[in-house]
Formats: sequence, C-alpha cells, structure tokens
Amino acid sequence: MNPDLLLVIGIVLAVLSVPSMLSAFADRRTPRVAALVAIIAGCMIVWAFREQPGGYTIKEIPEVFVRVAAEFI
Repeated sequence: MNPDLLLVIGIVLAVLSVPSMLSAFADRRTPRVAALVAIIAGCMIVWAFREQPGGYTIKEIPEVFVRVAAEFI
C-alpha cells in the first residue's frame, strides 16, 4: 500500500476519533470504538513513516494530502 495513502487515512481517522472520544467521555461511557480507531490510526501513521524512505517532515504533510487527492481526481 502507498505510504502517502496510509498517512492520509491514518491522520483522518485520528482526527475523527477525537470527537468520538470526547462524546463518550461527556456521556460517561467507555470510548471503546474511538480508542480502537485511534489505535488503528496510530498504527497506520507509524506504518507510513516506516515505509517511506527518509520518513516525512511536517512541511511535507500538506503536500502528501494534495498528492493523495490528486490521485483520486
């Protein structure tokens, strides 16, 4: 799998898991699904960093989002 795609999916999942966790904590529920999604997102991000030769820098992340979006358009 393309490391750029892994990174983008991982970041999107991580961002989406935050509101789910906050909602679960506000309702005094255990955030099981949100925690699972956050763990999967973290694994995808680590996998992307390990697969990409030289890794990624913070400056490259917006470019990665554009490259992945351009692949689908």
